[in-house]
Amino acid sequence: MQLENTQHVLRSLLRGLPHLVVGGVPKERAGEERLAYRRLAIEPSGGIQLSSDAFAHGEPIPTRYTADGRSDEPPLRWSGVPPQAQSLAVIVEDPDAPTPQPFVHWLLYGIPAEASSTDQAHALGAKVGKNSLWKAAWAGCAPPKGDSAHRYFFQVFALDRYLELPPRVGRSTLFFAMGGHLLGCAVLIGTYRRS
Repeated sequence: MQLENTQHVLRSLLRGLPHLVVGGVPKERAGEERLAYRRLAIEPSGGIQLSSDAFAHGEPIPTRYTADGRSDEPPLRWSGVPPQAQSLAVIVEDPDAPTPQPFVHWLLYGIPAEASSTDQAHALGAKVGKNSLWKAAWAGCAPPKGDSAHRYFFQVFALDRYLELPPRVGRSTLFFAMGGHLLGCAVLIGTYRRS
């Protein structure tokens, strides 16, 4: 009797598996509406400017910053931070990933407001949160092979307080701490497609 119950439970659990195996990559994507700046209800304004020496807005991200290369952290620079800002946070997400929520590539927070680049942020003690691979690091771009180019949204947020968070927090914890403390944000989009 116990064996029959176990077999029934296993059949129920595995019922949906064939379409995943046969159908390949799921078609449902998180979409832009689930990106950090949308969820935090703040639109990019002309105040803060975000750029990278590695790629231009809307252009491909070089291979060295992807899983097909060395997965180096892309260098970011920003300016125009509001004078009342106490700290900054950087969130990088892929809304085109075949996941219910955007794939988190990077969480960087506790960045002193005087920093103007990711290099300075690290030097001044910024904390790194957990990406979607559960690692406190940059996760190099790695869209599924055969997918069209994925978009990577690099988002920098100015906050009116310093976030008293430990290292290695996740996206939800960071969102909760940032809520009600946003002064502005900027977005830089890079793309990557695997051949």
